[in-house]
Amino acid sequence: MFPVDLHMHTVASTHAYSTLHDYINEAQQKGIKLFAITDHGPDMADAPHHWHFINMRVWPRMVDGVGILRGIEANIKNIDGDIDCTGPMLAAIDVIIAGFHEPVFAPQDKETNTKAMIAAMAKGDVHIISHPGNPKYPVDIPAIAEAAAHYQVALELNNSSFTHSRKGSEANCRAIAEAVRDAGGWLALGSDSHIAFSMGGFEHCERIIAAVNFPEARILNVTPRRFLDFLEMRGRPPIAELAGL
Repeated sequence: MFPVDLHMHTVASTHAYSTLHDYINEAQQKGIKLFAITDHGPDMADAPHHWHFINMRVWPRMVDGVGILRGIEANIKNIDGDIDCTGPMLAAIDVIIAGFHEPVFAPQDKETNTKAMIAAMAKGDVHIISHPGNPKYPVDIPAIAEAAAHYQVALELNNSSFTHSRKGSEANCRAIAEAVRDAGGWLALGSDSHIAFSMGGFEHCERIIAAVNFPEARILNVTPRRFLDFLEMRGRPPIAELAGL
């Protein structure tokens, strides 16, 4: 149903198990036309060095009809909204996802978590907030949805949050989808794959989308062109090699 996956990890994040080649092969088998590799930002203990992100320029943009985006799942570091994607990394990366991870930013109270998340959006570099429904990090859901719509940042529905990660997320994820719908913002779907076999798996996201009657016109994964247009609207230069998608 959705030919774009915007969140996955390779062996460069050392608790994941697949390579770029594995994801390309899986995409070809599943009809995925565009995907983003988003390994953890360098402040995480298991993350690659910042050179990993800068050197993604050596990746091909297209392999056998599949488009590849260079991404990161950065860490929101503090209440000022700083992230661990800075300097030359910013020019090397197409897609910046950012979210809370306990080794970098320990869970705080709702007010503090909300302030940090909105500050990260306001700084202007983040395109997608990852797994905002994590119950370990309570946030003011209407406030983050309004801020996301204002700053043109997508909030993620993360399929793995319904299975083996961040258990107890479902009620929050549904509330986030409803709030984004009402605020007129964007949803991004991510499999958050740590092994290629789960790439493109959005069954739980699809269930939430249907339950809240979320408009397809504001889901970034519907076509490759929609997401590429979103990146360009956010100030990223067009990627010539992906113009045909």
